[in-house]
Amino acid sequence: MGLVDFQTSLFADDTADSTVLSPERQRLSHGAWVDVQRNWLCDPDAVFSALVDRVPWRAERREMYDSVVDVPRLVHTYLAADPLPHPALTQARTALSEHYLPELGEPFVTAGCCYYRDGRDSVAWHGDTIGRGRTADTMVAIVSVGDPRRLLLRPRGGGASIALTMGHGDLVVMGGSCQRTWEHAVPKVAHSGPRMSVQFRPLNVF
Repeated sequence: MGLVDFQTSLFADDTADSTVLSPERQRLSHGAWVDVQRNWLCDPDAVFSALVDRVPWRAERREMYDSVVDVPRLVHTYLAADPLPHPALTQARTALSEHYLPELGEPFVTAGCCYYRDGRDSVAWHGDTIGRGRTADTMVAIVSVGDPRRLLLRPRGGGASIALTMGHGDLVVMGGSCQRTWEHAVPKVAHSGPRMSVQFRPLNVF
């Protein structure tokens, strides 16, 4: 898979340093919160290229009503023992584990990757509640590279929603009860270039 049409040099930030974490926290309802740090990932241009070229992306299909349809994005998950496709991602995971250890009580171990090829790719409203996130507070740390896309969050059962635009090298961490009491989505848009996200999670959080 070759490099896609994304002009990384327009978005690069040489000041990004994934060893330094100083996110801004927004408190949500029901014990949920979101941390945001802009331009955090070290060398996002190189990470973008590595994700495109080195990740064994796969398309998934799912049942919907009476048919089986394509999931509108490509995916791959790196398990705890798997080497990540770029050293900056390994550095990022280590920095996240060290920073959040007092709150989380454990390291981030897995790295789920999503490839939004254009504005037609998306992810529907959901919470990461297949594993321990269904019953316990946890964290999911998302690093984004590529074209900006909106991450929407809304409380389960209704209430005011929020929108965060994730840009090239940005970090968003969803914590507390966020996976149980809130949902998140990346909606379709009319026009967008490629964007990839890496979601760092603790063990048995999906």
